[in-house]
Amino acid sequence: MNPTVPTDAELVEAARAGDRAAFGELVGRYQDRLFNTMLRIAGTREDAADAVQDAFVQAYLKLDAFRGDSQFFTWLYRIAMNQALTRRRRAQPMASIDAAKEGAGEEPMDETAAPGEQMLVDERAEQVHTALAELGDQHRKILVLREMEGCSYEAIAEILELPVGTVRSRLFRARLQLRDRLRSMWGEEAPQAG
Repeated sequence: MNPTVPTDAELVEAARAGDRAAFGELVGRYQDRLFNTMLRIAGTREDAADAVQDAFVQAYLKLDAFRGDSQFFTWLYRIAMNQALTRRRRAQPMASIDAAKEGAGEEPMDETAAPGEQMLVDERAEQVHTALAELGDQHRKILVLREMEGCSYEAIAEILELPVGTVRSRLFRARLQLRDRLRSMWGEEAPQAG
């Protein structure tokens, strides 16, 4: 590791000692990654941005409560997840696919796809976002953490404060629910769970 780049633990200790720039460095390291994940949990860009901002404020205020048993990002992630879920519970459900796409942003374009193929890809992506938004909080957050963030089962268990076995079973059920929703939209073309 580069000795000139401080570790998260060093930055946390400096922030605890009153160094605001150290906490600013932690914010810089994690705000984009946290926002991208919270966008999938919160549902809209505004709610995701608010959840991330609230998470950083809460983390700063509770920095003395961080014991270091887990990585700083895992602890921060847990705070942000709680903020996003709280906001989502307060919000009204989205009524249209257009609103869901507007909140999620544009999908990346495959430069090699023909225009008709790209329309199909865009439509499928919208349907996946819609199906994901229809899942319950516990299933949606596990799918996002595993499939979109690439977290290990152990990291998910730590973030959500669940046993690994519970993570595995909820992930399995979440995949089945997502598959069933997609199958109702796509027919037999829906992906298999697992």
